[in-house]
Formats: sequence, C-alpha cells, structure tokens
Amino acid sequence: MGNQNQLLVIILLFGMEVMCQDYIDNYSPIYDYDVEPTKQPTDVPVQIPSPTTTDYADPYMYYPYECARECFCPPSYPFAMYCDNRNLKSIPNIPRHIRHLYIQFNEIEAVNAKSFTNATSLREINLSHNKIKSSMVDRGVFFQIKQLLQLHLEYNNLEDIPAPLPNSLHRLFLGFNKISKLSPDALQDLTNLTILDLCNNKLIDAAVKGKILSRMKRLMQINLCNNKLKSMPSDLPSSLLQLSLENNSISSIPEGYFKKTPNLISLRISYNKLKNVPYKVFNMSNLMELNLGHNQLSKAFFIPRVLEHLYLNHNEFVDLNVSVLCPTIDLLRPNLLTYIRIDQNRLKGPINYYIYQCFPRIQNIFYGEQQVIENYLPPPVFQPGRPRLRGNIPAEPESVLVEEYPKED
Repeated sequence: MGNQNQLLVIILLFGMEVMCQDYIDNYSPIYDYDVEPTKQPTDVPVQIPSPTTTDYADPYMYYPYECARECFCPPSYPFAMYCDNRNLKSIPNIPRHIRHLYIQFNEIEAVNAKSFTNATSLREINLSHNKIKSSMVDRGVFFQIKQLLQLHLEYNNLEDIPAPLPNSLHRLFLGFNKISKLSPDALQDLTNLTILDLCNNKLIDAAVKGKILSRMKRLMQINLCNNKLKSMPSDLPSSLLQLSLENNSISSIPEGYFKKTPNLISLRISYNKLKNVPYKVFNMSNLMELNLGHNQLSKAFFIPRVLEHLYLNHNEFVDLNVSVLCPTIDLLRPNLLTYIRIDQNRLKGPINYYIYQCFPRIQNIFYGEQQVIENYLPPPVFQPGRPRLRGNIPAEPESVLVEEYPKED
C-alpha cells in the first residue's frame, strides 16, 4: 500500500510540472522576474504596448521616455504631456512621441513653430485659457502637424483663425475669442472637420457669407452662438446635424432655408429677434429638438412629425392654435412630440385639449407663469376648428395636464 501511495504522489508531481511548463512556454513574459528590476535611464527606449483604439493602433514600438522639464508625462501613459496651470509664458519643446498636449490655463501669448519642430505625432492640442494673439502665431504652425485631430484655442485673444490648418482636423474649438471674420485660407481645406465651435466671438453676417462653411462636407455641428449675426448663415453643408445660433440678432428665416440641410436633428435659435417664421420652414424629416425661446414670436407654425422637444418660452403668444400646429392627424404615423415649454408668453387660458389628439405621445406641457398684459382686452370667444383626422378618432382625454411654476411667497 505504501508503494502505491508513493507512486501516486510521483505521478501527480510529474503532471503538475508538465502543466506549469506548458503555462510558462505559452506566457513568455517580457521581463525576467528572477532578476531584480533596475530603474530605466531617461535616454533608454522603453517598450510600451499600444492602446486598442484606432487612434493609437501602432504595433509594439519603442519610444524614448522623455518629457519637457516644465511638464508632467505619466509613466503609465507617456504619450500625454501635461503642462496646464503652470504659469508658463511660452510653449516648451515637445518630444516627438507626444500625442496629447495639455497646456491650458497659462500665460502664453505667442505660438512659435520652433516648439512644434519635432511634434510630428500630435493628435490633440489644448491651448485654451491663455493669452494668445493672432499677430503672435507663426503662419502654418499647426499645418505641419499632419495627424492633428483636435485643436482647442478657446478663451484666448485671437482676432483671426490661425492659417492654414491641417486637413486631418476633426474638431476645432475657437470660442471666446475676438474673431470677426473667417479667412477662406484657414478653413478651405478642412474637409474632414466634424465640429466647429465659434461661439462668443464678434462674427457679423459678412463673415459667414459665400461657401466658406459649405466646403466642409463632413461638418456635423456648427456653434455660432453669442455673435453679432443679423441673418441666418448662408450655404450650410448638407451633412449638418446640429446648428446653434443662440444669442444673436437674427430677425427672420427665409422660406425654404433648411432644404439644403435635410439631416438637421437639433436647431437652437433662442435669444434672437424672430417675430414671424414661414409656416412650414421647420418641416424637416429628422428634426428632434427645436429651441425658439426668448424671441418675439406670436403666430403658430407647422410642427414636423418627428419633433420631440419644442421650446417656445419667453415669446409673445396670446393663443396657441393647435389646429395650426397640427393640421392633420395620422393614426398610423403619430406625431412624436413629448415635451413643449410655453411659459412666459401672454396666454390667458389653458391649452385646447385637442393637443393630446394631435400629439398623443406628449408627456409634459410646461405652462408656468405668463406675462401680464396691461389693459388687456380678451379676443372674441370662438371654438377652434378640429384638426382633420385620418382613421378612427381616439377617445378624448378627461383633462389637460399642465405643469406650473411654484408661486413665489
């Protein structure tokens, strides 16, 4: 019996040794853990596995572990260099392997090409919240960076867009500057741009005339809020999904203006001077959000079937004619409106209950407080016409749900 137990132990030990040997052969670690690791000198290349995202889909490569002395490069990801909030007056020299440069919140006024001589791998540059002046930006300083995808220059003192810019750019942020014009040579080659942010500048109508914007065939979002526009920008690209024009002085929208932008999903024109709009100007097949708050509108207009969120607050509506908003009802293809905000208008009574027939998916009507009209004379009382129906008439709701602001003490 004793010999049998000894034999069984020998067989088990032999099996474990074979299994361990197979695991070691398949594992093949990079480092030899039997040897005590030593600190790598700064001039010796370190082997770093590349991330799995497509931006960094290089195979295993050797990169020097170096960093500007004014900045910090995380040992766990030395492709990024953090130079933010360090009271820098100038841009340090950027090592060749750096892909993400964060140098925001400093005192930088000039952008010199010398700093970017070796920075051929940059994908992202954040120079926001500095004091950069257009006259102190070397021409073509960013053009030489052929893999640049994202450029942040918001919150500076720029009067012009740095030109030229690389064709590789996908996202360009220029908000909170002093830009008053868009030079054609700065934007003409940006055929891969998807987001352009120009909010909080000094752009006038002449700056966005012509085909400056329409040349960007892949542009999906344009932010032109807080500028000095008096009319809608011309020749927008058909690829556009979101247009932001808040806080300008736009007073009208031309008939058929959005025919060239059929893919629009979100349109924001609040804080303008709109008094009237063409009846079917917003009849777009993909429009889901429409913000017309803080204008001077008083007449209802056609609501497209796919619209889900409508903001009409702070306007001059005395009556919201549901039959105008929704002239027909299709039971097979119902309107998708779920939320409407109409506070701070001049409405004197509840909304007609037919709104629930026209918009059967509505969940919230934000009625709120209305503006007080001095010496108000109510219009003649009449029963509004019913919207035309297609199919069976649904049961009318017992009451209209209205949400109000809480009254102040």
